[in-house]
Amino acid sequence: MRKCVESRALEHSWAKDKKISIMPQPSRNDKSLRYSIGDGVFASLMNGFTLDYFTPFLLLLGGGARHVGFLSALPNLFSSLIQLKSADIAEKMRSRKRLINIFVLIQALMLIPMVMTFKLGEFKAASFIAIVVLFTSCGAFVAPAWGSLMADLIKDTRRGEYFGWRNKILGFVAIGSSFLAGFILHAAERYDVFWGFAAIFGAAFIFRLVSWRYLRKMHEPELVHREEDYFSIFDFIQRANTSNFARFVFFVSIMKFCVNIASPFFAVLMLRDLKFGYITYIAITLAATLATNLTIKRWGMHGDKVGNLKVIRLTSKLVAFLPLLWVVNQNPAYLFCVQVFAGFAWAGFNLSASNFIYDSSTPAKRTRCIAYYNVLTGVSLGIGALAGGFLAQKMTLSMFGFGLFNIILLSAALRLLVAFFMQFDLKEVRQVEKIKTHQLFLSMLKLKPAAVERDADLRK
Repeated sequence: MRKCVESRALEHSWAKDKKISIMPQPSRNDKSLRYSIGDGVFASLMNGFTLDYFTPFLLLLGGGARHVGFLSALPNLFSSLIQLKSADIAEKMRSRKRLINIFVLIQALMLIPMVMTFKLGEFKAASFIAIVVLFTSCGAFVAPAWGSLMADLIKDTRRGEYFGWRNKILGFVAIGSSFLAGFILHAAERYDVFWGFAAIFGAAFIFRLVSWRYLRKMHEPELVHREEDYFSIFDFIQRANTSNFARFVFFVSIMKFCVNIASPFFAVLMLRDLKFGYITYIAITLAATLATNLTIKRWGMHGDKVGNLKVIRLTSKLVAFLPLLWVVNQNPAYLFCVQVFAGFAWAGFNLSASNFIYDSSTPAKRTRCIAYYNVLTGVSLGIGALAGGFLAQKMTLSMFGFGLFNIILLSAALRLLVAFFMQFDLKEVRQVEKIKTHQLFLSMLKLKPAAVERDADLRK
């Protein structure tokens, strides 16, 4: 009897162990993608508490339009140029993950002296700009390695959908945190708004540290580097006549230049010229982010199905018209609607541009391709901001009431020229379904059913 009981106990134990052993366990890639969500949530909290408030803090420090131009230009320029060595250092370290962890930690530490610039007298505006340059450069330096790592973790047929879903979640986190930061500043205005900025930048420091801890847990797939995979940025530029990817990068870079002639100065227009309060300013600013979050997954699904270039061709035309809408009316409710449309358009453009890089590059070359893309587009953004800052000082009179409308109209004219006449001879690199541009637009607005939606339903 005792042996029978023991035998049954052993059988029960064996069956239990066997059941456990055959249960599907999450792979290292799946776990890493979960950790990536944790990293992204806290990184988005940091971004929500900082990015939209650098310009307002600079204005509090006594900066003007010229300083705002430098604040937009210099971080973009330095962040771009520093990425020239990102791939080389990742290869020397033999680890993309190690590079990411080191520079993310340094980026977090930059938030501490950022607040202290308020006490530096006549040098406070320049010191703040310098620290922001270091802060953004550290974040940008890890971008090629992070993009390469994430591309290895995700199947190429699901990148648009995954990044669309991920960015949607993180975008809502950024919106909520930006609103919270705006309310903190609004409450601090009754006493001393400086302490409001100290609070939000201090919280951002803590958020980035938590993000850094999640990054340290991620798995890095092995990547073999071969000598033939190396190519310099000069080699890349020389291939512009023969390389589809190089022509794509030049197209996006020229568009970014045209955009950033005016982009940094919308905050100045709202806060200085239109006299909007912090709550109105952040509501209008975050309207674009809200629209981006609501549409980015849908853009990603369409990009996976009909091709990222098709999405880029459509959205580049949409973003070209955006500055003209600001000249028509300056009512806050109207500008909120304009920003909603802007978020819809930019969601498709930015997501598809990133995914086209992943499609166009092999794993061994991907870090370097992302770096060179960021270098050229970042330099274009920086030069555009410098040009806009120079023109803002010179073009002070406008028939529309504010001098900044001059550079806004100039930006619109250049965007339209690039979007309609400088698309180059770009080709899709994957097998995709054919669809006309107006059909894609109607499908995105849900005015016409698309095969994309039917396929998504079948997968559920």
